[in-house]
Amino acid sequence: MSTASHSTEAGLRTASRPSELKITDMRTVTIGNCNLIKLYTNQDIYGLGEVRDGASKRYALMLKSRLLGENPCNVDKLFRKIKQFGHHARQGGGVCGVEMALMDLAGKAYGVPAYQLAGGKFRDKIRIYCDTTSSPDPHEMGRRLKARMDEGFTFLKMDVGIDLVQREPGTLAAPSGMLDTYSVMHPFTGIRLTDKGISMLADYVGTVRSIVGYEIPLAADHFGHIGVEDCIRLAKALDRYNLAWLEDMIPWQFTDQYVRLKNSCDTPICTGEDIYLKEGFIDLFEKKALSVCHPDLATSGGILETKRIGDLAQEHGIAMAMHMAAMPVAQMASVHCAAATENFMCLEHHYVDASWWNDIVTGLPNPICQRGFIDVPEAPGLGIDLNEEAVRAHINPAVPGFFETTDEWNEDRPWDRLWS
Repeated sequence: MSTASHSTEAGLRTASRPSELKITDMRTVTIGNCNLIKLYTNQDIYGLGEVRDGASKRYALMLKSRLLGENPCNVDKLFRKIKQFGHHARQGGGVCGVEMALMDLAGKAYGVPAYQLAGGKFRDKIRIYCDTTSSPDPHEMGRRLKARMDEGFTFLKMDVGIDLVQREPGTLAAPSGMLDTYSVMHPFTGIRLTDKGISMLADYVGTVRSIVGYEIPLAADHFGHIGVEDCIRLAKALDRYNLAWLEDMIPWQFTDQYVRLKNSCDTPICTGEDIYLKEGFIDLFEKKALSVCHPDLATSGGILETKRIGDLAQEHGIAMAMHMAAMPVAQMASVHCAAATENFMCLEHHYVDASWWNDIVTGLPNPICQRGFIDVPEAPGLGIDLNEEAVRAHINPAVPGFFETTDEWNEDRPWDRLWS
C-alpha cells in the first residue's frame, strides 16, 4: 500500500464495519409504562428503541429470535420480516421499537443521523405541540394554555370532552352506567349530547379562545364516546372558534363516518394514532375522510413506515401531525421522521412538565424542547445515549431490572412464513 492510500484510510472516520455487523442480543428496561429496548451487536455499538406506553415488552422480545445473527443495517429487510407480528394500537409496539433500534444502529454504523437514512431532512427544528392538563374551569384552562405560549409553544391542544358537562343536569342523555365506562366503542354507547350540553362545550372553547387569542393554532381532543351524529352537531358548534383540528371524535376504523363528519363542518378532522402501517390509512386517504393524519411512530411502524404514511398523505393533499406519549427515545425517533417528511406539521410532547424526562438521555440540550421546538440531532443514529443513573432512578418498581438477560427468548421461533 502506498503512503498516500494508507494515510487516506487512516483518516477515515469509520463507526464500525457495517457489512460485518450482526445482532447478538436484545434486552429491555421498563420506565413508567414504557419499555426501552437495546439491540447489541458483535461490534462496539448498540441500538436504542422503545415500546410505547401500555404495550408489553413481550411484543419486542418475541422478535429477538428472528433478529439474532442478522445485519441491522438491512432495516427494510428486517422490518418486512417482523411487521406481521404487529397490529393496530399497542400491539404494534414491539415492531416499532425494534425498527427504531435498527435505524439507530444503521446510523451509527455509517456515521450518519437517522433522518439521513430516511432520505434527508426538510427542516432543522421540529415544531412541538404539548399535552396540557385539563381543567373544568375554562378560565383556568385558558390560563394554562396561555402559560404554554409564554414558554414559547406555537401550537396548542386541549381536551373538550363530555366529562366537562357530565355533572350539569340536562346536558347528556345516556343509558344507565354507560357514562362510567370507556370499554364500549362510540357508536354503541347510546350517549347523546343535548343542545344545552353542546352550548356549554362551545362556550367553554369560546372562553379559552378569548384568553389565548385566535392567532395561535389550537386543536381539540378527547370528546368522549358519543356517536357520529352528535359529533357532527358539536363540530358545527365549534366551527366558529377556528380550531386547528378535531381529533379522534370517532374510532378510526369507521371511514364512512369520518367522511360524514368531515363533510359536515369547516374544522379540519384528524385521526390516526392507533393505526398500524400505511395500509391502515389508505381507506381514510382515498375516501378523503381526513384533513390531518396523526400517526404515532411507536404504533405506526417506526421511522421509515411513518415517513411512507406521510408521503402517501401528501399525495392526497393531507397534512401529517404526529402523536407521541413516550420516553425520549421514541420522541427523538419521531423527530428524525418529522425532519424527513415534507408535509409534517407538528409533533406532540407529552412530558413537558416532567423535568426528569429530559434526564433519561444524553447528547441533547436540557430541556430537550426549547421554546416550543426540538432541534434535529446531527449525531449518528438517533443522536442520543442513555443516562444510566437517570434510567435506574425511574425504573418501574413493578417491573424491576436493568437490561437483564433475555436468553429464554433466543430460540422462540415457530414456522411463521406467510407464503406457501
